[in-house]
Amino acid sequence: MTPETTARIERFEFRSVHSGVAFGTASDRYAGWLCQIYSPPRYDGRITTRKKKIGKSSFTESVLPVDSVVEYFDHFSLLEIDFTFYSLLRNLDSSPARNHFVLEKYVQHLRPSDRLYLKVPQAVCALKLWRSGRYSHNPDYLDPKLFVNRFYSPVNDLAGEHICGFIFEQEYLVKKDRPSPEESVAGWDRFFNEIPADTRYHLELRTPSLLSGEHFEMLESHGVGQVLSHWTWLPRLMDQYSKSENRFFNSGKRVLIRLVTPRRLRYEETYRRAFPFDTLVPGMLDPGMIEDTTDIMAAAIQKGVRADVIINNRAGGNAPRIAQEVAAAFLERQERGLPV
Repeated sequence: MTPETTARIERFEFRSVHSGVAFGTASDRYAGWLCQIYSPPRYDGRITTRKKKIGKSSFTESVLPVDSVVEYFDHFSLLEIDFTFYSLLRNLDSSPARNHFVLEKYVQHLRPSDRLYLKVPQAVCALKLWRSGRYSHNPDYLDPKLFVNRFYSPVNDLAGEHICGFIFEQEYLVKKDRPSPEESVAGWDRFFNEIPADTRYHLELRTPSLLSGEHFEMLESHGVGQVLSHWTWLPRLMDQYSKSENRFFNSGKRVLIRLVTPRRLRYEETYRRAFPFDTLVPGMLDPGMIEDTTDIMAAAIQKGVRADVIINNRAGGNAPRIAQEVAAAFLERQERGLPV
C-alpha cells in the first residue's frame, strides 16, 4: 500500500478503498468510537446513556446524538439501520410509529450521497416472535400487505433516495419449527411475487438447511440478493458462496456481506465480550472471516457486482478496527497481484 493509502485507513477513511467496494457498519452512535469515527468536542454534554439487558447481565450503553451521522459518513459509505427490525413504521391506524420519527431525524442529516441498508421488520419476516415471555407463531409472517402498507411505502416516502438495500432477515429455526426447504421456498416465492418488484432486496436465512438449490433459483428469479453473513450458526462465508455455485443474484448488481458475530458464539457471549465496543478483543476476530470477505469482494468486482461490507462490533469488538483489517487485507491482495 502507498503511504497515502495506509494513512487513510489509519484515519478510518473507508470511502475510497475501491470503486467497486463500499464499507459500513451495523448501527452507529457508539461512544466507543470516539477518537476513531467521532470527535469528542462535538458531543460534549450530549452523550446519553441507556440500560440494556443481555441474558442475565445488564449493560449501560453510552450513545451519541443522531446528528453524529454526519461525521459517520465522513468515514463510511453505508449505514445499516437496525432499529427498523424491531417495529413497523406505521401503526394499525396508519399513523406514524415511533421508528418513523427516529428515521426522519436521521434523514434530516444525510447528504445526497449517503446510503442506507434498512432491516425489514421482524413482524414481516420472522416465523416466530417473542411475546409474553415465549416464542409464538407470527400470524403476519410474509404478509405482503403488512410489508407494503406499514413499512415499504412509508419508508420509501421518507428516505427512498438514500436506501440502497432492504435486508430480510429470517431467524435461525430449530428443527421442530423448521419448514422443509420446499415450503420455505414456496413462501418466499409467493411473497416476492406479491410485493413491488425492486432491485434492492436481499435475503438472509440463518438456517443452513434451508439454503437449497431451489432457494437459490427462487432468489435468481426475483433478482433478490443472497446475504452472505458471518454469523453464529451459519457456515463460513466461502461455503455459503459455494452453495450458490459462486453466483450473485441481486438484480441491482450488489452483494451484501454482513460480518455479524464469530461463528459458534451466541449473541449474549459476543455482546459481553465486545462491550463497550472501543477496541478489538484478543482472540475474538476470525482471520478466516477476513480472508473469505476479501475473496468474495474480489470475485464480485470481477463479475461487475458491487461488494457492500457491513460490520458489527460483535464480530470482533470494534467495527471501525475490523473495517481497517478488511480494507488492509483487500488492498494487500491487490499489491500481491491477485485478481480483483
